[in-house]
Amino acid sequence: MEILNNELFQYSFFTNAMLAALFASITCGIIGTYIVSRRIVFISGGITHASFGGIGIAYYIGINPIVGAALFSIFSALGIEYITKQSDIRQDSAIGIWWSFGMAIGIIFIYLTPGYAPNLMSYLFGSILNVSLYNLLFMGGMVIVLIVFFTVFYRFILFISFDETYAKTHRLPVNLMNYILMILVGLTVVLNIRIVGIILVLSLLTIPQTIANLFVKKFRSIMIYAILISFIGSLSGLFISYALDIPSGATIIFSLVLLFILARGILALTRFIRFRIS
Repeated sequence: MEILNNELFQYSFFTNAMLAALFASITCGIIGTYIVSRRIVFISGGITHASFGGIGIAYYIGINPIVGAALFSIFSALGIEYITKQSDIRQDSAIGIWWSFGMAIGIIFIYLTPGYAPNLMSYLFGSILNVSLYNLLFMGGMVIVLIVFFTVFYRFILFISFDETYAKTHRLPVNLMNYILMILVGLTVVLNIRIVGIILVLSLLTIPQTIANLFVKKFRSIMIYAILISFIGSLSGLFISYALDIPSGATIIFSLVLLFILARGILALTRFIRFRIS
């Protein structure tokens, strides 16, 4: 196949795309494991869609949309965490408010932006083949931050993920750690928008972890397997999207779903063989 030709790897856009796939796999593998373990997938969805408000504001005032999305995501993450902890508003209601508010703000400011209407397809559905060196530097920095943070505070994060009450009984700063982790979730979401887009980034944070959890149960093992699965799915989607000239973000998620179906099939077949042998 043409896409397997070594000449393809001589193009900077393709090597950038592969690096982006690697960085996305690491960041989403780490943060996604925390999200799935804490069962806060819906919160992540709220932050993801609220970030669209930052993109709209950034276009309006003329700054980099990713910077606007990052600031708005952090604001949304802290807002959701604060409202659910400090008020009598239900968590799902708070998430729904931020979700709709962010999307509405984004649409309004994009409409008010003077001049031509910006192309939002790459932010909604991703465009890994257009990832710039600027994006890669930020993603690489996020990889380092997450690896260091989760290595240093691994046991603390483990307590919070599975038994927050136990962590509080040991007088650990649970609330502070929750705020920090929510900020990291928001930043991870934003930095991966260019890979699969706002609409699909939540899938990159959950599908690989779900696949890994079919075979392993330990937090650290799920994290490692999720990174590997995410990278395999991202590379597969990257090659397929380049070969067929179709949107990369949707193709990556489609590849991960196929891996999930394959994993379920392997698990079912293994159980069937064990049943027949026994």
